[in-house]
Amino acid sequence: QVQLVESGGGLVQAGDSLRLSCAASGRTFSSYRMGWFRQAPGKEREFVAAISWSGGNTFHADSVKGRFTISRDNAKNTVYLQMNSLKPEDTAVYYCAAGNRGTVTMTFEALYDYWGQGTQVTVSS
Repeated sequence: QVQLVESGGGLVQAGDSLRLSCAASGRTFSSYRMGWFRQAPGKEREFVAAISWSGGNTFHADSVKGRFTISRDNAKNTVYLQMNSLKPEDTAVYYCAAGNRGTVTMTFEALYDYWGQGTQVTVSS
């Protein structure tokens, strides 16, 4: 069992940066692939980024590639999402998720077993 708690969201202006954190409970955190997803108002939840259990492999959606970076610190049971050059279209609730099936390039929500409650990111123009 893994419990996930996101933090770091907020209201920022276009061009600003934010770093989201996701703290995980449980001794098995380091065995899970971790992902970030987001859901904008009126839209389906979409994949943002994923990182392998070791941190050696990452994968980012085209919409955030070059602006967002996923990372993890297994000693701290935490995964991060550094978001730079934020745009109004990045406005969404951001969720972290944990799974141990598939690889980082498999973006399906069904491959993730545990989810956090989400943190709101709002980017004003």
